[in-house]
Amino acid sequence: MFVHHVFFWMPTGATGADKAALKTGIKSLNAIPNIHFSHLGTPADTNRTVIDSSYTFSWLTVFETAEDEAAYQVHPVHLKFVDDCKHLWERVLVYDSL
Repeated sequence: MFVHHVFFWMPTGATGADKAALKTGIKSLNAIPNIHFSHLGTPADTNRTVIDSSYTFSWLTVFETAEDEAAYQVHPVHLKFVDDCKHLWERVLVYDSL
């Protein structure tokens, strides 16, 4: 399994419409057939010193192989998402793991 976990931070002043647009954009990625499992989340209401809840959205995807994840990166749906939505975030952080 290949796990690809992406965290998005929206800029201060982002509107509700901006947040809805980014959420819709992220959900559009589910059309990519290489994804074995996905989850779109927001910070949980937990408070411990080891928790970073400063992000806006968390996008967790699981692929069967690293090759499937590599194909996802260049898939037209993913490229369109980045092009259409990149103005909606100020920071993105990715954690990939095997």
